Amino acid sequence: MTSPVNRLRPRRSCLAVPGSNPRFLEKAQGLAADQVFLDLEDACAPLAKPEARHTIVKFLNEGDWTGKTRVVRVNDWTTHWTYRDVVTVVEGAGQNLDCIMLPKVQDAQQIVALDLLLTQIEKTMGFEVGKIGIEAQIENAQGLVNVNAIAQASQRVETIIFGPADFMASINMKSLVVGEQPPGYPADAYHHILMSILMAARANNLQAIDGPYLQIRNPEGYKAVAQRAAALGFDGKWVLHPDQVAAANEIFSPSQEDFDHAELILDAYDYYTSEAGGKKGSAMLGDEMIDEASRKMALVISGKGRAAGMQRTSKFEIPEA
Repeated sequence: MTSPVNRLRPRRSCLAVPGSNPRFLEKAQGLAADQVFLDLEDACAPLAKPEARHTIVKFLNEGDWTGKTRVVRVNDWTTHWTYRDVVTVVEGAGQNLDCIMLPKVQDAQQIVALDLLLTQIEKTMGFEVGKIGIEAQIENAQGLVNVNAIAQASQRVETIIFGPADFMASINMKSLVVGEQPPGYPADAYHHILMSILMAARANNLQAIDGPYLQIRNPEGYKAVAQRAAALGFDGKWVLHPDQVAAANEIFSPSQEDFDHAELILDAYDYYTSEAGGKKGSAMLGDEMIDEASRKMALVISGKGRAAGMQRTSKFEIPEA
């Protein structure tokens, strides 16, 4: 495999678009989502899947997806559609595709199988081997139990995604509102699931993405669920409607104040640890003591802000002697 691709792409907002709907595929190109995934799974009726593969190839090759991560969600390995989804889409549009999303991943071997198929297609077509990433969607108890092995199964894996609807059904959760708390439970019923996904992602330098919120006419509900995931450290969330894009982009970006402060910490730490700054391991930035741990925390906020295209509004001033 060639040198690793940068797998940490911006994914604050991950827009789902039915692969069988040309009108939606056209509109999605003009929306401000970081990632767009063209869906061959749940958003496509079984009879529409074969034609949708070719529609997706056409739009990937002819559309303008500038600034967006381009993903196709195929059907899961327990169906008879998966191999043909991958072969048709990757052979037809592999050079205009960033990732394949695999739903309902239950064990590492399902990732290995997809990796092998992608490698064979890339070699056959003369594409760069290893360039196309994999996004693994966790949607049931078995997948969550195996999430660490899934995260380690291939160098292609870029994200671990929580799929709440199928997951809730798989564990018999008492709720019909996807992403909302079940009645009768006083705490956060999703905390263990989200943290397990987040730990597996971070331990393997991957991104963690929260799944959809189906009440598209409830913007406050969407924001509340997105803020929960963002507070834990997730990198983004699915978007099912154009009205959710702006909220996701805002919630999964740092505030301007936090971004400026993180940049100041990085500049100050660089200065104070240098010869000119006295080669100090820790120093004061205003009323705050900063050290190597501060630098690591600032790098996270700074990285998210830079990926979102934010510009700093403050500048570190070297203190007078």
